[in-house]
Amino acid sequence: MTDADVLLAGVAAAARPVGLADVPELMSRVDNKYLVTGATMARLAGELGDRFSVLRIGGRRQFRYTSTYFDTPDLLTFRQHRQGRRRRFKLRTRTYLDGGGRWLELKLSGARGSTDKHRIPYDGVPAHVLTREARDFVHNTLVGELRLAPPAGLAPVLSTDYRRVTLIDRAGAARLTCDTGLLCHDGRRHVPARRDLVLLESKSADGRALVDRVLRGMGVRPVSVSKYCIGMAALRDLPGGNRWRPVVRRYLAPQEDLSCLRQVA
Repeated sequence: MTDADVLLAGVAAAARPVGLADVPELMSRVDNKYLVTGATMARLAGELGDRFSVLRIGGRRQFRYTSTYFDTPDLLTFRQHRQGRRRRFKLRTRTYLDGGGRWLELKLSGARGSTDKHRIPYDGVPAHVLTREARDFVHNTLVGELRLAPPAGLAPVLSTDYRRVTLIDRAGAARLTCDTGLLCHDGRRHVPARRDLVLLESKSADGRALVDRVLRGMGVRPVSVSKYCIGMAALRDLPGGNRWRPVVRRYLAPQEDLSCLRQVA
């Protein structure tokens, strides 16, 4: 476990547990992301006090996740995200290694920074494979929701592994995910996140949850970060990758370590 993992384990142990049925799904929501140090995370936990509970499944409060992202040969979804396209999407499989189950998830970017997530169960299918049913799901969702023609050639390009603690606002439909131990890899190379940082994602209907207000009062501001995009920017020498270079340098690894990883694929 990383340094931040140990800290979060203590935060999770101190919070009142709730089951999965009590966690708001928030399939349509606004996400605010923050990169914080362990010291800031500890201060945040103290500020929140008993106003947040922690997700517990099968006795666990900290869970391992792995996600595999799909893109076209010319990296359409990466380019759309880099360009800030209003109508864009991200396709991945997500495997809950401790909680159980695998899903195919299609995340759509909506108006005013909102995110709509659509998913189907994907148990029994390899994480890197798109079945006919999966392709039909992608086609129908993109056409129906974004009026976009599904791109051809979608294939796995990057995977991410990490640990997560999920905190739930007891007073409203909002939650905070706390990720540590991120590792991005593409089958040939890999790059880890720093051990002392936590990636927070505040998820709420309007983007103005209690956590957002508390962090703002602490002087912490949101950052533009996508695990997929920073992983690709770190592992490949991609046009437009400079957009995420400040976050890559801060979050993933020292600059001198990344210089040997940014190679043309």
